[in-house]
Amino acid sequence: MKCILCEDLSLMHVCNRCQINFLQPQIYRRKIKNTEVISFYKYSDIKNLLHTKHTDLGYYIYNILAKNSFEKFANEFKFSSLVYSIAVDDNTKSGYSHTAILNKQLKSKNIKPLFNKLIAKNNVSYSGKSKEYRLSNPRDFELKNIVAKDVILVDDIITTGSTLSQSIDALKQKEKNILFCLTLADSSLK
Repeated sequence: MKCILCEDLSLMHVCNRCQINFLQPQIYRRKIKNTEVISFYKYSDIKNLLHTKHTDLGYYIYNILAKNSFEKFANEFKFSSLVYSIAVDDNTKSGYSHTAILNKQLKSKNIKPLFNKLIAKNNVSYSGKSKEYRLSNPRDFELKNIVAKDVILVDDIITTGSTLSQSIDALKQKEKNILFCLTLADSSLK
């Protein structure tokens, strides 16, 4: 197979050299509802890779991105007690859940990923939609019963922040302490 970035022969969809040259994560921060959001990439830098998410190729690309960012983060993360991570709306679409892939890579001695815990009752797609549209069509998140108090929210892309904002509200209604949110990419970064 060929690397999708450099087109050299590779055993992976993105070769090791391109992962080193183009997929080294950074830490970018912003706040949503007084909750810190940490992103690892500028959306514009990995846009073409992110657009594979609803294809068969997306499964492999998201695993590569998750290993380069979320897994590295989890291995460095320290906390005084076990923390649980919750993926935003990790329903299976196109054969897999991209947020579940990201969340799975957080598994470490300090973080335990939980799955299918924060699900949107309204399956409206926000892809390419305006902030007004997103506000007019809330996702209506439902948090399934969890005993965890300290949580990390996981999503793939932050654009307007409305999905994370609604997710934060759903968790706070159930008296969960959101330590921070993790996203793969932030579209507001230039």
